[in-house]
Amino acid sequence: MKPGPVLAMIGLLFLGVYLVWSRPSPLGDAALRPGATLFELRIAQTKGVIERVRDESGEMTFRVLMRDGHASEVFGEQRLRELYGREVADRVLVQGQNSLFRVLNITGWTSLFWIALGLTGQIVFAGRTFVQWFVSERARKSVVPDLYWYMALVGATLLFAYFVWRRDVIGVLGQSTGVVIYARNLRLIRKQQRRDRAAAG
Repeated sequence: MKPGPVLAMIGLLFLGVYLVWSRPSPLGDAALRPGATLFELRIAQTKGVIERVRDESGEMTFRVLMRDGHASEVFGEQRLRELYGREVADRVLVQGQNSLFRVLNITGWTSLFWIALGLTGQIVFAGRTFVQWFVSERARKSVVPDLYWYMALVGATLLFAYFVWRRDVIGVLGQSTGVVIYARNLRLIRKQQRRDRAAAG
């Protein structure tokens, strides 16, 4: 076996782990309070959330958690209005967290791009198995078509990007090795096809 693919696999693995660990946490080091509802917030170039919690008496308290690690003290409704104005305060006071956001574990609409990317990657990656199965059934023997490897490469690359965004080291570990293996298989297939054409010519 040539050392190139192994080195590429190790390199991609370290790149993925670095990207996951080097990204600032979306909420800094602060842990969410129980029962928290989150509202996406952007101040200048920094993103974060306003955390809203309703206590047992029904009173709401708030905290600002920024991606750069800043976590404010807990404050009340009056301070919320002073800091962000009436319009923002009314939105935070009245609206509940979007149920779609809760299901997908996201805090804003922009995150839907990454969800779509991950879902597309998973569909393409899983679809390769059905392609291989269909081709094998038609041939009445086990066959791995070229399309299988293309779908595996595209799906794994999309999932790699999604897992980096999610800060999921396990997902990065799972996909980083596969990306190199699928690309290597496609390269070997192309080489064999060139040899076959040369022999036939």
